Amino acid sequence: MNNLIERDLSHIWHPCSQMKDFERCPPFIVNEAKGSYLYTNRGPLIDAISSWWCKSLGHGHPEILSAITRQMNRFEHVIGANTTHEGIVELGEMLAEITGNQRLFFASDGSCAVEIALKMALQANQIKGMHHKNQFVSLKNSYHGETIATLSVSDVGLYKAPFEQYGLDCHFIEPVPYVKSQNDAEWHQCDKAWNQVLSQLEPIKDTICAVIIEPILQGAGGMLCYSADFLKKLSLYCEYNDIYLISDEIMTGFGRTGEWLALDHAGVKADMVCLSKGLTSGTLPLSVVCIDDGLYQLFYDDYETGKAFMHSHTYSGNATAISAAIATLKIMKRDSIHLSAKELGHTMLNEFTHIANETGKLSNIRQIGAMVAGDLEPIEGRRVGFELYQEALTQGAYLRPLGNTLYWMPPLNTSKIIIGNLAEITLNSIKGIYL
Repeated sequence: MNNLIERDLSHIWHPCSQMKDFERCPPFIVNEAKGSYLYTNRGPLIDAISSWWCKSLGHGHPEILSAITRQMNRFEHVIGANTTHEGIVELGEMLAEITGNQRLFFASDGSCAVEIALKMALQANQIKGMHHKNQFVSLKNSYHGETIATLSVSDVGLYKAPFEQYGLDCHFIEPVPYVKSQNDAEWHQCDKAWNQVLSQLEPIKDTICAVIIEPILQGAGGMLCYSADFLKKLSLYCEYNDIYLISDEIMTGFGRTGEWLALDHAGVKADMVCLSKGLTSGTLPLSVVCIDDGLYQLFYDDYETGKAFMHSHTYSGNATAISAAIATLKIMKRDSIHLSAKELGHTMLNEFTHIANETGKLSNIRQIGAMVAGDLEPIEGRRVGFELYQEALTQGAYLRPLGNTLYWMPPLNTSKIIIGNLAEITLNSIKGIYL
């Protein structure tokens, strides 16, 4: 096993990592994964973060694997430009029903989906002769991906800082009215914060091409929940001022927040909805932009007009990934997974609150659907999040705090027993680094 890790570190540049950290804590080896567990050279680990938020139904779900096998026995991939197949049509119909947007453009990963949406918004305004509408608006602490364009509409400095001067023009609005739960007053009414944001939007509204949001829950910015009323007001503002609304549901889609889409908390519809991660339960890469038909019609014309959206993506509509997505959505509908997420979230919140009370080292507890987070007490000169990650590995859980933000985002079908085990491991891990 040590030899395998040495070979890895001789060649593999791991994502979102400072490679020097592996001198202190080498990568662990995954031998098998099933349900909510990774089986590793360090023993079984609870996957408390759904392997970067994508394992919506856990690892190795037999119905999804069976659907993938059936499709591969027919064909695994064909070019999407001039072909169709039964699977892509079926998934298109399912996603149109969920999002309320009739048209779909497929890609592979979340960043590409957001990139597609940004490009569509820019080109649509050009088609309408509104070339002056070429800027974007995003929220403070937002994250939308790691291509140059998606970083430029993100506000997480750790990822963005080296590329600050490149990309699209974007304004970041604040304050975002953050809440700890749906019981907070600002969840229902956020007039004070909205009036401050409105004063920032009004001077630039004629130049805004689109507003892009992570609805209700911001991920990489610190697992921050914000007001449904704010989302509603922002949506109405976009509609009134002919501004496209792009909803980045890559993390929040398919039940994570207790609704099919996080948009549903505010009862709003976006012009474009970007989906990925949990779409295939993390079995295969797949992303999609679900597009309002009115936007689609702008591009529908004779080829000679130059109105076509010429975005080429080799694996657009990949049949094997499509089969995984269909199976995933059928399971979610059958098992009412969004309702399960709400129940799971209440269990997680109770456990997190107990840990905070027991240790005194965890504060600002917030929860939405099957996500709960809190802030670890800082220790000068120490990286408590990284230390907690290391300690939890020895205890039996894979936790990956965002800085000092500790969070759980397990598969949506995780049992209460596993959550209880995760709570005990988390409690002991926190005690281990502070005592």
